[in-house]
Amino acid sequence: MRVLCHFAPYEGNLMSSTSGTFESPLEAVLDALVGMDQNGVIRFVNRQTESLFGYDRDDLIGQRIETLVPESLWQIYAEHRERYFADPKARSSGLDLVLIGRRQDGTEVPINISMSHIDTGDVLLVVTAVRDVTQRQQAVKNAQLTAAIVQYSDEAIISCSLDGIITSWNPAAERMYGYLSAEVIRRPAKLLTPKDRTTEIGAILEQIKVGQHVEHLQTLHVRKDGRAFSVSATISPIFDADSAVVGAVVICHDVTAPKLAVRHTRNLIYAALDSLLAISPERALTDVEETTSRPQRSPRNS
Repeated sequence: MRVLCHFAPYEGNLMSSTSGTFESPLEAVLDALVGMDQNGVIRFVNRQTESLFGYDRDDLIGQRIETLVPESLWQIYAEHRERYFADPKARSSGLDLVLIGRRQDGTEVPINISMSHIDTGDVLLVVTAVRDVTQRQQAVKNAQLTAAIVQYSDEAIISCSLDGIITSWNPAAERMYGYLSAEVIRRPAKLLTPKDRTTEIGAILEQIKVGQHVEHLQTLHVRKDGRAFSVSATISPIFDADSAVVGAVVICHDVTAPKLAVRHTRNLIYAALDSLLAISPERALTDVEETTSRPQRSPRNS
């Protein structure tokens, strides 16, 4: 698991000049805040720390910061803390470390931390803001899974902006249409439609803009070599973090072969019917086999 550490000098006064105690605004901060001295001893925490790690603050004050870190990472944490205290002002950029937090019940939690220093006059303290990034990590995993599905899907998966510009193109789309990704990205999606159907994309995008889905659309697309082929397309809106529609994702399946198979089967059925049915003088369908199998009277017997 990854912990993102950002070091920057703290610009503000977290301590009261009269009482020497930390001000209540610390309790309003959404992140867990942990203050420690150069020896790694916890001097203060806020209520978010209690909530995140499952400790009462009285159980943490006076304990070493390693209380909140898995034992396997104690040495790494100690070395990192020593380097920071040696020259805290030198650390003004982000630094990635593979670290995790440990709750009172022993469970581990991926966290993002940012560290700032406070010089109280008597002692140099480091204030660490800790944020649970479990949901962020899950989102990353989901994104990675989605990317793998798109990459290895047998169906063409294409995304485009609301003005119809292609923004992504998976390997299956390359195989289906004959275009490499670099040849179509940032080009109009109407490139993929016959000239007499170029307005179709605009009509679909109007539905997408209001959050509608288009499922199993039977239409024609055009390959790079100019050949038209039948596709079944499902188009869905892409939403951003604010639930606004920002684009469309199109999943296309080449149905040329199934349609040809259906057409071939239909032709066989028609051929079979032609051999079995005939039209009588009264314009009624009759069974040819039955008609031809009846004994035919010869003129001399009539």
